[in-house]
Amino acid sequence: MDAAEFDKFADEYLAVHAANIRISGEDPEYFARYKIEEIRRRWTAAGWPEPRAILDFGSGIGASIPHLAEAFPGAAITALDVSEKSLAIAEGRFGALARFVRYEGGDIPLPEGGFDLIFSACVFHHIEAEEHVGLFAELRKLLSPQGRMAIFEHNPVNPVTRYIVATCEFDENAVLIPAPLFKRRLKAAGFADVEAAYTGFFPGALRALRPLERYMTALPIGAQYYTLAHG
Repeated sequence: MDAAEFDKFADEYLAVHAANIRISGEDPEYFARYKIEEIRRRWTAAGWPEPRAILDFGSGIGASIPHLAEAFPGAAITALDVSEKSLAIAEGRFGALARFVRYEGGDIPLPEGGFDLIFSACVFHHIEAEEHVGLFAELRKLLSPQGRMAIFEHNPVNPVTRYIVATCEFDENAVLIPAPLFKRRLKAAGFADVEAAYTGFFPGALRALRPLERYMTALPIGAQYYTLAHG
């Protein structure tokens, strides 16, 4: 993970991101919010105990933090990132909502078993593939016995996703990961129960159809997917 790469784009992240995803008919706020809403929906439907502590891994400039705080109001949020500059921006935006921690690689400086939900949004395609299994194992240590890890990633099968990533300057070195491969890496890290669900089927012009997406999660053509892992 290259902290300098993330520092480089911290100040202009929102503007670059907004311009890059204009083709979708949505803004960055929508993409930050819908991920949390989906995990909230799944959490409620499954009847899992409300999380007391949440880790936002690769939190960047904090786009997910207010949505996590709204969806899980009883949870303490920790934002972890390699980019000192991004963390400073995030703290300036949402300092009252989370604790901000710099990650410098290797062991994660947080308590084992201390989190009921670990959340990550489109981070791992920026991390070298050979680091994934070891990093997943580190994150697994941080989960409570009944905790879940929810990770969103871009789906390389979707042509619009591939176009957006290929034309985004801060995705220059990104390597998209197919969902089946992502699941295998999670299992190699020791997770016993891993599922993948596809999402992001309808652009802004067809947003009225989005309630159907919860019934389409097995179709491997969504713009993104997420994994839920525990055990």
